[in-house]
Amino acid sequence: MSDTSFQQTVAEVCARDPRYAAESYYFLREGLDFTVKALQKPAEGPERHVTGQELSDGLRQYALQEFGPMTLTVLRAWGIRRTEDFGEIVFNLVETGRLGKTEKDSRADFASVYDFFEVFGKPYEVESEPVRPRRTRRKLGER
Repeated sequence: MSDTSFQQTVAEVCARDPRYAAESYYFLREGLDFTVKALQKPAEGPERHVTGQELSDGLRQYALQEFGPMTLTVLRAWGIRRTEDFGEIVFNLVETGRLGKTEKDSRADFASVYDFFEVFGKPYEVESEPVRPRRTRRKLGER
């Protein structure tokens, strides 16, 4: 699959479905490769198939590796707010023939796999002390 033709596919998909930025499709493609390697699946063939849950988890790991504390911000900027969005992006690519699926695969495989804030936001929350009101200075002669 050449990058030029993938670029054309992404441009066409984004024109048809503007919910997601073009970067989200490149992220998904790279995250899929990351997931396949992490799961030690073969580079090609039916044994390479990754489930929606596996892909969602791989995308979680890949996003945290790539963006760290900025993950939630980056994904939101691309229109990705929940794991269901990963499924929408995957099936947009399935419809173009860029990704394959089995008869068992569906968008529902990506439903509520994890909560974005719990995995991308909460680990980076900083506990802070309560803000105390500043004392104001009195002017000379005031009581």
